[in-house]
Amino acid sequence: MNPLANLHGKIMPLDELRISALDRGFIFGDAVYEVLRVYQGKPWLEDEHFDRFTRGLSELRITGVDMPRMRRRMHETIKAGGFTEAMAYLQVTRGSAPRKHAFPKDAVPLELLWIQEYADTYRPLCQTGCSVITHPDLRWHRADIKTTNLLGNVLANQAATEAGCAEAILYLPDGTLTEASHSSFFAIKNGQLHTTPLKANVLPSITRNYVVKLCAQANIEVVERMLHRRELDEADELFLVGTTCEVLPIIQVDGRVVKSGKPGPLTRRLQAVYTENVQAFLRK
Repeated sequence: MNPLANLHGKIMPLDELRISALDRGFIFGDAVYEVLRVYQGKPWLEDEHFDRFTRGLSELRITGVDMPRMRRRMHETIKAGGFTEAMAYLQVTRGSAPRKHAFPKDAVPLELLWIQEYADTYRPLCQTGCSVITHPDLRWHRADIKTTNLLGNVLANQAATEAGCAEAILYLPDGTLTEASHSSFFAIKNGQLHTTPLKANVLPSITRNYVVKLCAQANIEVVERMLHRRELDEADELFLVGTTCEVLPIIQVDGRVVKSGKPGPLTRRLQAVYTENVQAFLRK
């Protein structure tokens, strides 16, 4: 099934979409976006994603966007294409205007989304575990906003790909860990789950926040604190979470094996609880 786009309410094949070269999302990365997982035709954690989407627009001072309308368009496009297992990508830019750094006065925000089938390539790695590298965090200082300014993320993920790894965990000059290039990460030590606090200039990941809530169901204590690169060697378990990868065990970091080299028991418990909650959502 080919991806299906929706531009300002008009549904069309994605490859027929045309956007102005003067769109500020293209020229400046002056845009925010969201990615939602669609299970059996139903967007997962929809309210949470749209709340973050709304906050991102507010932080960038992009106004005039009707979020309930964007949500309706997403559902209409999913239905129009008959999508079941899919990914929904939504993006709002400040609009098209003559190239100038300052905000244009009369630009109309561009409202775009598309739906495409999702083949879960992470599924085998969720069973076996994955390898990651560490990489300098080269991003700008508002990583809490989900903007399309992703060059630092792209360079880190390319380094991971060239190393034959699934992800790159990012670190600051002093060795403090932040997050991964397109996911969040957790460490487990002495039965506790450790994760970077949101105040540390990291994205308020929807899946990260959801997994923290699931820890109560899994009877796992959560500790939010800054982690250091050297602590990766001391962790009992490590794993990534994200919209597409769900809960993904890490079994190797920078070529060094994590403990037994197999997904750990608490990671497995969280995977099970996550799956149970998705299934419960689909039964509603």
